[in-house]
Amino acid sequence: MDAETLEKVTRLEILSKVENYYELFHSERNIDFDPEATQVSYGGRVYDEKEMRSLVDSSLDFWLTAGRYNKQFEKEYAEFLGVRYALLTNSGSSANLLAFSALTSPKLKERQIKPGDEVITVAAGFPTTVTPIVQNGAVPVFIDVELGTYNIIVDRIEEAITPKTKAIMVAHTMGNPFELDKVMGIAAKYNLWVVEDNCDALGSKFNEKLTGTYGHIGTSSFYPPHHMTMGEGGAVYTNNALLKSIIESFRDWGRDCWCPSGCDNTCNKRFGWELGSLPFGYDHKYTYSHIGYNLRVTEMQAAIGVEQLKKVPAFTQARKDNFQRLFEGLKDLGEHFILPRATENSDPSWFGFMLTVQDDAKFTKNEIVEYLEANRIQTRMLFAGNLTRQPAFHNVNYRISGDLKNTDKIMHDTFLVGVYPGLTHEKIDYVVGKIRSFVLAKN
Repeated sequence: MDAETLEKVTRLEILSKVENYYELFHSERNIDFDPEATQVSYGGRVYDEKEMRSLVDSSLDFWLTAGRYNKQFEKEYAEFLGVRYALLTNSGSSANLLAFSALTSPKLKERQIKPGDEVITVAAGFPTTVTPIVQNGAVPVFIDVELGTYNIIVDRIEEAITPKTKAIMVAHTMGNPFELDKVMGIAAKYNLWVVEDNCDALGSKFNEKLTGTYGHIGTSSFYPPHHMTMGEGGAVYTNNALLKSIIESFRDWGRDCWCPSGCDNTCNKRFGWELGSLPFGYDHKYTYSHIGYNLRVTEMQAAIGVEQLKKVPAFTQARKDNFQRLFEGLKDLGEHFILPRATENSDPSWFGFMLTVQDDAKFTKNEIVEYLEANRIQTRMLFAGNLTRQPAFHNVNYRISGDLKNTDKIMHDTFLVGVYPGLTHEKIDYVVGKIRSFVLAKN
């Protein structure tokens, strides 16, 4: 047996054992739900032997930085989304940082975002939708959100626009698309960039088209509670070739070269450039056009992602089914809660099931959250609540257009329970039962 054949045979033996290992020690198919002991998580990883096999297969290559799996994932993710380019990075927060940083590139000429320019966004959400704006010296302009959809009140955007406004950067809250047709129309009217934070909305659609693909740049997160996972990880995507090259530069130390890891002279003129004040012929691999970062992902993470991506359609359907089961079980409690509702013309791939305690309810958010947690049902807030009230933002330069009345209401009275694919009908029904029993006891 020659060395190549021996390697293939040995690899197959190892991968076969990995599949057996999964069945013995990781499979949860035969674990019964015990309402007295089992935690009902708000989110988590859902995987099988295929992810473990792919992970180990990558480790046997021992190509630790971006390699064949990274290339495969970026290609297949772009195809899944229906965009020209997708770039992997190490988190959804990094994806947002790369997306916004790209818009500050001098290569964009008159459309470059500069310090002091304004960006329309919301304060009800996750901080790293907004922090890239601050980190790049721009000014967040906060607009209130709508209760029920928890998305930006689009009709307030135009009144917030000034000559300094250069972009709109907003998330699809809890997987519920914001009104993309209206937002893109406003952006076109005022020549604004649009960054869609799609980290909580992979698989969601607006007018039959996937979210994240309407704006100039979209972002995804692959942290375990999200719609697919590779542990840590994220992606940035666009249809614009110039933006793609800028994003790649910011991700890869700010370099001007676009050679993949381990490759040289992709441009066929590695020693034929003259850029900046460098001497002619200075190695293009060590020429830098941006003040960049190192936000790359490992090959083993990409290997997990390749298998997870295949499961996204099933994951999406499970999230929709779990959301609907919760809604059917709680829809008559509108006297006590503001129930979540999908944006018109949308088909959400829900991240969570949001409940907002009504002003005249006979209980508080804290009371029901403590009750659910005591009964092993995980809850979460709508992330930061109102960012302007967070300690980190006390000395940040921002502007509020109008008021943030609903954002404050969310901070005080909104929480979520999970809908992720790891929740069985038995667990969903348990959550419904506990919420109903709590409300009944208070009334």
